[in-house]
Amino acid sequence: MHCSSPKMVCETKIVADEHDTIPGTKKDSIIVSSSQMWTSSSSSPNTLEGKDVRKDTVFIREFERSDHVEVRRIFYEGIMERIPNTAFRGLKHQTQTQILYAFLTLMCFVVTKSFTLTCCTPFILMAARYYFSRKVILSYLDCALQTDMADIEEYYMKPTGSCFWVAVLDGRVVGIVAAQGKEDDNAVELRRMSVDSRFRGKGIAKALGRRVLEFAVFNNYSAVVLGTTAVKPAAHKLYESLGFRRVGGSEEHTLPGMSHSPLERMFFQIRHHRYRLQLREE
Repeated sequence: MHCSSPKMVCETKIVADEHDTIPGTKKDSIIVSSSQMWTSSSSSPNTLEGKDVRKDTVFIREFERSDHVEVRRIFYEGIMERIPNTAFRGLKHQTQTQILYAFLTLMCFVVTKSFTLTCCTPFILMAARYYFSRKVILSYLDCALQTDMADIEEYYMKPTGSCFWVAVLDGRVVGIVAAQGKEDDNAVELRRMSVDSRFRGKGIAKALGRRVLEFAVFNNYSAVVLGTTAVKPAAHKLYESLGFRRVGGSEEHTLPGMSHSPLERMFFQIRHHRYRLQLREE
């Protein structure tokens, strides 16, 4: 019925924006403006010539080979944002790590009796967090760019149960999202969602998410799932606004390139969240 998804360890990246949308099929395109969204049977923004379309209209269509460079750029930049987010913003949610760092700072003073070195200790710890976050996330990025993001047509466009879309604004690709069928539980996985940082706040991310839900309904999937290590609360609010519910998580999630050495465990922690949207009961 559906093509099984390739065995991948790389996951979804989602940037949070909000907007409304209406349903469409896989072969429909979606047009989004700052005030409304409607479906079009056209597959290219060129068909909108001569129509009264607002300048801020975003057109969502299927991936084309000519989009590949821009798609990889948006994905790359989105993942690179996670380095400081994981290193610094993520620390707010890691109480045990905060206590450990405070203890290390105190011990530094007890051992050295140096105020200067003690004051430098938090900065040294943050530098170590940045180093290990960069190391692991770059390995994750390399994995993704050599697997599904290296051949989007093969991974997403050819299999019956999968697809890849881009959001286009003024002829420029500004957002991406993928859907990948999972044969084991008749679900589709929302993956690779990212929006160009220069075009956020226009509802593009939510429109892309809606596109995956419409695809799932049209293809008779019973659920949509996603996994994320997003740190920003806005990202999780986006999933919930789309109807997703958190169904689990893990503090021991493994990304490509992780060695699980004592130093890495001390300076790199990542929390994995699983979300599910049940479309119908089996």
